[in-house]
Amino acid sequence: MRKIFVALSLIICCHSLFAQDKTLIVQGTSPNLYLLHIVAPKENYYSIGRLYNTSPKEIAPYNSLQFDKGLTIGQTIKIPLSQNNFTQSDRQGLPVYHIVGIKEGLYRVSVNYNKIPIDELKKWNNLSGDAAVAGTKLIVGYLKAGNEAISPAQKAPNINTPDVVQNNPKPKPETPKEKVIVKITEKEKVPDVITKEPVKEKSGNETIVPANNNAIDFSGGFFKKMYGDQTKNKSSVSESGTVAVFKTTSGWQDGKYYCFHNTALPGTIIKITNTGNGKSVYAKVLDAIPDIKQNTGLLLRISNAAAMELGAGDKFDCSISYSK
Repeated sequence: MRKIFVALSLIICCHSLFAQDKTLIVQGTSPNLYLLHIVAPKENYYSIGRLYNTSPKEIAPYNSLQFDKGLTIGQTIKIPLSQNNFTQSDRQGLPVYHIVGIKEGLYRVSVNYNKIPIDELKKWNNLSGDAAVAGTKLIVGYLKAGNEAISPAQKAPNINTPDVVQNNPKPKPETPKEKVIVKITEKEKVPDVITKEPVKEKSGNETIVPANNNAIDFSGGFFKKMYGDQTKNKSSVSESGTVAVFKTTSGWQDGKYYCFHNTALPGTIIKITNTGNGKSVYAKVLDAIPDIKQNTGLLLRISNAAAMELGAGDKFDCSISYSK
C-alpha cells in the first residue's frame, strides 16, 4: 500500500510540472544565480527542494519567506543555484539557458556566469565563432536535478525562440539560428582582466605602461593573419579617435591582443595604428566598451600588452580599420 501511495504521489507531481513551460532560464548574475519556479498544487518546500536538489530550508530565507507559513499555489519563488545543484564543469543534468541580449557576445556571457571558458560555451551550443544572435538561448550550465522529474515554470522574456529542452536528461544543444559571422581556429580562454592597477613609471610627461612578463615584439600580434582573412575581398570600416588601456595578463607571451569596441561584432579583428609613431597591432574584439563614466568618448579599449607594442601610454590617439 505504501508503494502505491508513493507512486501515485510522484505521478501527480510530475504531471503538474510537465504541464508547465520546460525551459530553465537563469536569472541574476554570478555569484547570485537562481531559477524561477511557480508553485503547483500539493507542492511544498520539501517537494520543491527535492526537484532542484537543494535544501528546503534554504529556499525560504532566499525568498525572504517564513518556512513555517508554507507556500501558496501560483506563488513564484526563486531557486538558488549553487555548487550543490548547478554545474559548469560537465554536461550532467538539465541545461540551464541564458537569453542573449543585443550586442552581447560570448565574452560578456562568460563574465556574467562565473567566467565559463568560451570554448565550453561553444561546445555546449554548437558554435564556432564568438558572435551570438540576440534573442537566442545559450546553455550556460546544467542543473543537477533531484530524483523526481522536473520541468519548472519559467517566464522568459518575450522572445520568439523555440523550446529545445527535451525529456532526455542529456539533450542536444540548440543549433544557432544564423550563420556564425566570425570563425576562429585557435583554442582560447577568456583573458583575465586585472582590476588592481600595476605600478606606473613616468617618462617626462607621458605615463608608460610597465613592461610585464618581458613582453616580446610580435610584429602586430597573433591575429594579424586572421585580419587579412577577414578583410580579403570585403569592404572595410575606418575610424579614428582616442584609445585607453585595460590591464590583463594576456598577450605578453603569445601576442594575443584583445580590445573592446562598440560597433564591431565580437570576434572581429581590428587593425589599430598609433597615429603618433605609425606602429600597428591587430586585436580581437571581446565585447562592447563597458558603459561607465571612465569610458565616455573612447573609440576603443585595448589590452596593455597591445599598448606596449604600439609604444603608447595609457591613453593615445589612433586610427583603426576592420571588415564589416
